[in-house]
Amino acid sequence: METVIHANPPLGVILRSYLQLTKLPIVALLVITTVTAMFVAAGGVPDVGVMALTILGGTLASSGASALNQYWDRDMDAKMSRTARRPIPSGRISPTNALIFGTSLVAWAVFVLSFVNWLTALLALGGAIYYVVIYTIILKRNTVVNILIGGGAGAMPVLVGWAAVHNSLSFEAFILFLIIFYWTPPHSWALALLVNSDYARAQVPMMPVARGEETTRQQILLYSVQLFLITLLPVLFGMLGAIYFVGVLILGGGMIYMAARLLRQHDKVFTRAVYKYTTAYLAFLFLIMIFDRVIL
Repeated sequence: METVIHANPPLGVILRSYLQLTKLPIVALLVITTVTAMFVAAGGVPDVGVMALTILGGTLASSGASALNQYWDRDMDAKMSRTARRPIPSGRISPTNALIFGTSLVAWAVFVLSFVNWLTALLALGGAIYYVVIYTIILKRNTVVNILIGGGAGAMPVLVGWAAVHNSLSFEAFILFLIIFYWTPPHSWALALLVNSDYARAQVPMMPVARGEETTRQQILLYSVQLFLITLLPVLFGMLGAIYFVGVLILGGGMIYMAARLLRQHDKVFTRAVYKYTTAYLAFLFLIMIFDRVIL
């Protein structure tokens, strides 16, 4: 399906379309995890200047990777009702311009983060490559484990944040990495259940398409339990304290409850509620980490 480019769209439409390429709500969630990693690494409030540069660079890297993802997936997006109105398949932005835009944002991210330190810059670049090449190009259309392996891309920002503070990585940083890595499957599979027909039409082997909806629900519960156990590690290793522990019990208990209920309740309304809960879960979990480091 060829993209039809609209002639001379208004400037406001062009600007909004480029913003849509960046997927700012997702970028905001990734920035929260980056900043949280900085607070945990610093044991309190990190250097404000370093944090500002890291936020800017992280935003540019994540936005650029999102634009490049949409460039590569433009043919698939055109087949799915959920994504058909995205800027490239709808014709508001040409594929070439999206490619240049995404590549430029990632390049600017590396430049900005180089003023923090080169490890931070290289980790951000690695995260963008992970998302675009490993997940989008290699895994997404070819294997049911696309989300399982590809989840590492969304976990890279915590390594970026940790490196921004210490110019090195430690096992504590990888504990934060694992939390997001194990959060990604239940979050993504809940969405896949909602748009299963879209993925089937586009021949993308997401879990509901490749293994069926019942297996997907079981896997969501299994990964929710594993996620709960992994979120206890920061307490066991002394990274975080009582505030975080209480938050983990409440949020993790809610996650397991929602996943268990999803085994019995298959309607779209509740499935959408599970998807929204998983999104809020990660944001609140990482915000609680910040409160724990600032207050205690």
